[in-house]
Amino acid sequence: MDRIEALFKEFTEAAGVSGFEGEIFDLLGSHLADIAKIERDNLGSFIAKLENSKENPRVMLAAHMDEIGFMVSYFSDNFVKFNTIGGWWPVRMIGLPVLIKTLKGDVPGVVASKSPFHMDAKEREQVPKVKDLYIDVGLPKGRSPSTLGIQPGDAIVPDMPFKALKPKGTYMAKAWDDRIGCVMLVEVLRRLSGVSLKNAVYGVGTVQEEVGIRGATTSGHSVNPDVSIILEVNIAQDIPFSPQGSPEGLGSGVSIYVYDATLIPNHALKELFVSVAKQKKIPYHLSAVPFGGTDGGRVHLNASGVPTIVIGVPVRYIHSGAGIVLKKDFASSVDLVYEVVRRLDEKTVMRLSK
Repeated sequence: MDRIEALFKEFTEAAGVSGFEGEIFDLLGSHLADIAKIERDNLGSFIAKLENSKENPRVMLAAHMDEIGFMVSYFSDNFVKFNTIGGWWPVRMIGLPVLIKTLKGDVPGVVASKSPFHMDAKEREQVPKVKDLYIDVGLPKGRSPSTLGIQPGDAIVPDMPFKALKPKGTYMAKAWDDRIGCVMLVEVLRRLSGVSLKNAVYGVGTVQEEVGIRGATTSGHSVNPDVSIILEVNIAQDIPFSPQGSPEGLGSGVSIYVYDATLIPNHALKELFVSVAKQKKIPYHLSAVPFGGTDGGRVHLNASGVPTIVIGVPVRYIHSGAGIVLKKDFASSVDLVYEVVRRLDEKTVMRLSK
């Protein structure tokens, strides 16, 4: 296992659903404390300023630390009822192994539903509703989950260990959204720490993106950036039944967002990314995402406005218990962000807003 694979494993296997991102905060700190000054905003977002930075212009690189998951809501006899945290399609939840994160330690279980053997034909054809699902932790009837230390408010994460797949450089894990952005943040900052910078570089790990893009608001206020680059995933379309002609997929390089439901990127910043990608022969594609949003949707509205763009790594099956990525696409993303940030001097940043 090489260094990047080890980072992928470390960050994806860590638990950090929205509102419970402390483990990811500590991981970022462990990899960046020797090169950056680290702070925490009052909502819990991670803010690191590179020590070799200037004072201006202020460049903010942001990846959200949280993942989708669940939270214990109440008990139904010996079973655990839950709320979803982030966007889930119920079909992807049934049969999902999970860990309930209690004060006494992890409790394994599985998301379950009414048995299809007890359904009529019409009921089997319907998509189940979240309210009809539950978590089975193996308790006999009459024994409450509280006897295992489970209580309402406990976080629940998919139980999916990191795996290297047979095609070399391809990996499967939970939480690529947005732990791959967190690893991008670590890699870009470490590379930038070894060069002479013409700007102030801030690396930010935001909280609660999956439940309303909350940490981006507070951390954006704290950093008050002149430019913002959001490090994200993108929805890989190279699977059956996807829209024809969509460029996103494993092996397609870095995604440069041209649109999502919360952000139209700064055009000059987008063209800078494209020109650098061409100049450095970095594989890329332009991507329009018609739904969903990212931290960029909040950061670009900070103060009088911030030139902002989203850069993504294509991932198959985001918002599920297991996604698939290609290391080469990650490498292209790191290379492109690194090259662009080095060019963001005062004159270049001023031109972005003209």
